[in-house]
Amino acid sequence: MKSFESFPFRSIFRWALMLSIVFVPRVVLADSWQAKVGAQSHDLGHQALAFLPNEIWIHAGDSITWTVETDEIHTVTFLISGQVRLPFQVGCPGVSPDGSSYDGSTCVTTPPLVKGQTFTVSFPTAGNFKLVCQVHENMTGVVHVYDLSKKLPHDQDFYDDQAAAQRKELLSDKDGVADHDHDGDRDHDHGDSDHGHSAKNTVITGVGEITATPGGSQSVSIMRFMEPVKVIHAGETIEWDNTDPITPHTITFGVEPVNPMPPSGNVPITTDADGALHATINSNADNVHSGFIQSAPQERIGLPQAPLGKTRFRITFTHAGVYPYICALHDNLGMVGKVIVLP
Repeated sequence: MKSFESFPFRSIFRWALMLSIVFVPRVVLADSWQAKVGAQSHDLGHQALAFLPNEIWIHAGDSITWTVETDEIHTVTFLISGQVRLPFQVGCPGVSPDGSSYDGSTCVTTPPLVKGQTFTVSFPTAGNFKLVCQVHENMTGVVHVYDLSKKLPHDQDFYDDQAAAQRKELLSDKDGVADHDHDGDRDHDHGDSDHGHSAKNTVITGVGEITATPGGSQSVSIMRFMEPVKVIHAGETIEWDNTDPITPHTITFGVEPVNPMPPSGNVPITTDADGALHATINSNADNVHSGFIQSAPQERIGLPQAPLGKTRFRITFTHAGVYPYICALHDNLGMVGKVIVLP
């Protein structure tokens, strides 16, 4: 028989337990999303300069982890609205630790990252936040952060499929952008490419194109000298032309400079009549460096007109010999060449 004293205690305990189950606060777990940075062909020559995908919808409190897929460097950067991007500066200033939080009030950025490295950013508040790479100016995206009450339009599988589709499109041979192997020879499947051949003493230095989605812009670049081996006679001149609308390249003979942006001191300040820089090499012991050759930045309404870019570089070879050269920015990707000068 139950005692009088035990009955109220057990009843009260049972009701307390039931109430605790009913009134336990709901804990909403944050989601972790995945995205890619860049893509590349097997020979490293084709580089997709893109966030894949470059538009993602998440909830406040969620995080995104970006994984770099290329040997080309990239950053994952969220600047403050209106912040000026300085040329060739990585940092805002300084870099942020992995797992940083971004709400638009303070810049968050990585150092230059390469293949296999990751970076995670959490987003505590709702808003629409622009994503950029500080190395490649036409590489942008957006993160849409919704309140928890609003339903998200897509899941991770959708983003994985979209990233794969964008990767395939960017790395495919489209609009006559030729494929190249490690030695710079044209792939036989693309023998009719408009970019495959150049004038006798001209080397096409990089090829690229810009595309866009509703979330931002992206581009693809071929990090190669087209027909990189040239055979000439002493006294002749080779011209290198950068046809990439975005990516800078260099023509570097001899020792690679610490700062690749300016030309070497033995490149005359004065230029040819059409604005091209023009140097002379007398020996394969000479160190000659073009500095960056690249197109002018894209024009934007409401801003001053940009000056012409330095897109051409010429060298006259006065003596016979074999003269290897590289792009100081992309030789790790296989962007190398050679000039053979006959007597």
